[in-house]
Amino acid sequence: MYVPGDLSSALALMILSAVCWGSWANTYKGAKNYPFELFYWDYILGVVICTYAFAFTLGSSGEVGEPFLENLRNADSTNLIHALVAGAIFNVANVLLVAAVDIAGLAVAFPIAIGIALTEGVVLSYALQPKGDVPFLAAGVALALVAVVLDGRAYRALSAGKALSAGKALSAGKALTDGKAVPGDRPATRLGVVVSVASGVLMGAFAPFVTRAMTHGHTLTPYSVAAVFSMGALGCCFVANVYLLRHPIRGAAVPFSGYWSATPRNHLLGVLGGIVWGIGGCFNFIAAGYVGVPISYSIGQSAPLIAALWGILAWREFASAPKRAWVFLGWMFACYVAAIAVIALAYKG
Repeated sequence: MYVPGDLSSALALMILSAVCWGSWANTYKGAKNYPFELFYWDYILGVVICTYAFAFTLGSSGEVGEPFLENLRNADSTNLIHALVAGAIFNVANVLLVAAVDIAGLAVAFPIAIGIALTEGVVLSYALQPKGDVPFLAAGVALALVAVVLDGRAYRALSAGKALSAGKALSAGKALTDGKAVPGDRPATRLGVVVSVASGVLMGAFAPFVTRAMTHGHTLTPYSVAAVFSMGALGCCFVANVYLLRHPIRGAAVPFSGYWSATPRNHLLGVLGGIVWGIGGCFNFIAAGYVGVPISYSIGQSAPLIAALWGILAWREFASAPKRAWVFLGWMFACYVAAIAVIALAYKG
């Protein structure tokens, strides 16, 4: 199987994983009249297709390590269970994150969820796999957390600027209705915060399960972890996603019949989104086999940096943003770049 030969190769994979994790949601933006609850089924199918494509190609060739199928046969059954559980936890966390964004807006949901996930995932993974220099790793995580907060402040400044502009066009006394989190929508904002916290706790919890599967007993290879992880996520869909279709956190139930009437374009975009995430996941797990999960996971969670770039360059979300928002964005990019550099220094070899 392919494994990175040096730190620069592993670092490239980690950065690419962040690019993929921060980019897959663009496919949902391109879908038309396709509820996320239905889009997600195509998305998870794309994740499965991608991880198994990696497993049967890069994960089954070369002279290093066990080929994919042989590794599945020989690995400890507890490691298979841990990888399945990791995928199931990720699936619920990912669905809740999107629900939180829909309820409370990106500025509320993303900083809370990713901030919790980053801290929890690195700490728990390091407890199982103490690989990396603690001061550098801690400093890098701190910088990434600051960047996440700055990302949220930038979007808040953007929303405030839009609200101010909208207010000039409204008669005095009317509530502003721009965005999800507005003064007249405080219950929704509180619900969004609760869902964001739940998402973050779960998103950070899958990393130690991956660490356990890759470090104890007869371990799974990164390719086997990714493949089994995706099956855990798919299996979870038949429980968690079906429940949320019938009992959404907010709004009316979504009939599954809408999936079969969706356009081929929407289905293809969903599968493509899953493939993009799957590439990022495989790259992150492969890099983790070289530098350890704490380092790989923390750099992979730089995804908000990439998402912000898409929002600026492709979707022009900040076209009318006030200067304050751009200041926050500038500092956010600087902190993320510094975080990646410092975390890379945490690798001891």
